[in-house]
Amino acid sequence: MLTDRDLARWRLRSQLLAAPVHSAEEVVGALTAVQAENPSQSAWAVATRTTTPDRRDLAAALAEGRVLRIHVLRSTWHYVRAEDAQWLQELTAPRVMPVFEQQLQPLGDRVDALGDAVVAMLDETPDRTRGELAEALAARGDQLTGQQLMLLLGRLEVLGLVCSGVPRDGEHSYALFADRVPGPRRLDRDEALAELALRYFTSHGPATERDLAYWATLTVTDVRRGLAAVADRLDSFEHDGRTFWHAPGGPPNSVEPAGHLLQVLDEMYRGYQDSRWVLDGEGVVPRARETAIGMALVDAQLLGAMKRTVTSKAVTFAVRPYRALAGAEQAALDDAAARYAAYLGLESRVEVAAADRP
Repeated sequence: MLTDRDLARWRLRSQLLAAPVHSAEEVVGALTAVQAENPSQSAWAVATRTTTPDRRDLAAALAEGRVLRIHVLRSTWHYVRAEDAQWLQELTAPRVMPVFEQQLQPLGDRVDALGDAVVAMLDETPDRTRGELAEALAARGDQLTGQQLMLLLGRLEVLGLVCSGVPRDGEHSYALFADRVPGPRRLDRDEALAELALRYFTSHGPATERDLAYWATLTVTDVRRGLAAVADRLDSFEHDGRTFWHAPGGPPNSVEPAGHLLQVLDEMYRGYQDSRWVLDGEGVVPRARETAIGMALVDAQLLGAMKRTVTSKAVTFAVRPYRALAGAEQAALDDAAARYAAYLGLESRVEVAAADRP
């Protein structure tokens, strides 16, 4: 009989954490979208799923426009391949756009005019940073707070007008979507629902219908519609009173590497809601709103909160375990820290709360 730990290990492999691929673009394409709210830590979320983590890999894909960083699926940042951006926006925008519209209500009927102004600015000079756009708007008498401008730009992204441009000295910039993606791939709604279901359950499975509904801001009815079109290409099983869908095949007996130090926004956590807690087969993680920005996983189980601190010489991972760690678990986290540090070109340090050591 399958356990929660079995399902979590299975996800490590599906999500490429235990079966890495060659490049950042392959990672983003395989997962369809990767949460990218925190640029530095989300870059590691992509890199750690590659065979040879290299900061230049994702950076080049973003600079060349093969991968975009935009608001899509939910009202938050994601990395997506340029070829997937249009159909994903068209599929999910009807339920995402109201979030932006509601938050932009204080701007009243200025929203459309402000959006037109930003589009005109980017048409004249692409690859502008948010700060540069704010200055340009202020020069014409439109003073916006940083939050208002971010929401305005997010709305333009969901409309398919604006997307990420070429980064400027590592800083995110904006450009016109039509310039960065001159030949967007389009799917009708049924095709899009089917493709999304197949790709999600392949890359995130085993998972439930409600997991996908949460991940893509869709209704369960829409998820079932897409799933019905591709069910013959997936397998399923019952567990804990729910149906889990996945790519054909069975769970791995073990996973390597065993340890992972990831942001709490990583797809291993944020990619689910209905069945998220297969990450905690022992029931040791408090079920309160998460306060940590990172997590320490060993053998696909969430064993502690993690905070990353970067200096010029070293990256330190402060781990607060939810229970005492065994020696092998500590070693797995040391290995995870070393991999992360090598990616950053720094020394690694792991500090586990002394009171929680075995």
